[in-house]
Amino acid sequence: MGIFNRNGSKATTDGAEPRQPSAQPEGSIEEKVIEVLRTVYDPEIPVNIYELGLIYGIDVSPAGDVVVRMTLTSPMCPVAGSLPPEVEYKVLSIPGVTSARTELVWDPPWNPGMMTEAARLQLGLF
Repeated sequence: MGIFNRNGSKATTDGAEPRQPSAQPEGSIEEKVIEVLRTVYDPEIPVNIYELGLIYGIDVSPAGDVVVRMTLTSPMCPVAGSLPPEVEYKVLSIPGVTSARTELVWDPPWNPGMMTEAARLQLGLF
């Protein structure tokens, strides 16, 4: 399974050194998932959820099963019931994906420092 940070780089969850990337064809499922996540927006913030830093991890099995670990800007977020299913729906539309599941996580809590530089610039936060 591949685990990717929101910047697209390989990450590990066990503290071990990242493995060397395997030779994946251009346009791998992981890359396509990231591309799709960049089309999902929090309706209250004009930045996609990937650039907002709401995506904590993407796991893709060799069989094409995808798990997206994500959070929301707040536990009281009004789209808590609709955003994760939207993510699943869009990920399922990717060729080669056999199943999609979102895991909503709260640790670590989201904060504006998790946004990409592009998102901070777009929102005028420096």
